[in-house]
Amino acid sequence: MIERTSVNIIEHTRAVTRCALEIAEVFAKEYDEKIRVNRDYLLAGALLHDVGKLFEYEKVKGKFVKSEEGKLQRHPISGAAFASQHGLPQEVIHIIVSHSKEGDGARNTGEAVIVNHADFVNFEALEI
Repeated sequence: MIERTSVNIIEHTRAVTRCALEIAEVFAKEYDEKIRVNRDYLLAGALLHDVGKLFEYEKVKGKFVKSEEGKLQRHPISGAAFASQHGLPQEVIHIIVSHSKEGDGARNTGEAVIVNHADFVNFEALEI
């Protein structure tokens, strides 16, 4: 579960991915070639943006708590390291590492900006 909500990681990931793809669709229709979005990178980055949460938390006595790894580094860092170990393109790794506050000021691809904003709009809307 995402803290303070009843949304799980699968629902959140699906919502972020769908929002990101919709933004890309609007850009394609409205801006044509002025904003180019690599849909493969966008889709992979959106689907994997929170993969590091699998390392950041662990289940202890039926409850999810910060793992030792999670206490040392947040999920964007561990997710990017995981993606790198498995040979994903740097563009996808960039999306993973820059989707959250760790990437503030470092989002230098359109795909990373889209996933960052799709993630935050979903997360912030759930806090209302």
